[in-house]
Amino acid sequence: MATITEDELRWLADQLEIRNLVARLAQLADTGDLSDYARCFAADAVWVPPADAGVAGVGGAQAGIDDIVAGAQSRRDLGIQGPGSNTRHVVSVTTLQRVDASHALGRTYWRYYVHTNAQPQLLTMGHYDDRFIRGPAGWLLARRETTRG
Repeated sequence: MATITEDELRWLADQLEIRNLVARLAQLADTGDLSDYARCFAADAVWVPPADAGVAGVGGAQAGIDDIVAGAQSRRDLGIQGPGSNTRHVVSVTTLQRVDASHALGRTYWRYYVHTNAQPQLLTMGHYDDRFIRGPAGWLLARRETTRG
């Protein structure tokens, strides 16, 4: 029987933390407080939406926590995301690759549903290509490129 090294065990724990971060981001986008959402990002994080988001009101790339949170607030103001919007971001099938002890890459499939309070309808789907960085308090999202389709 093979023995798991301390390094392998650390990577397993890191993967769990990163997967929880991906899920938390989706849940906070839908129902959470944006101050909690902001704490999921590295200070210089970048979020790149798809060229054709399939949802009106989704703008261009956002850089830095303040810009990313402002984008989320704008989508809430438009009623396409957040509490009361009856929408859900559903994430699944996350694969992760360790770059080094403080950096990882990931790809996650996502689906975006509307009318979740009645008869949910899948509006669009795709995948996230993510870069993660370990901060003093744990793993954070450093870059997200969103692809639709």
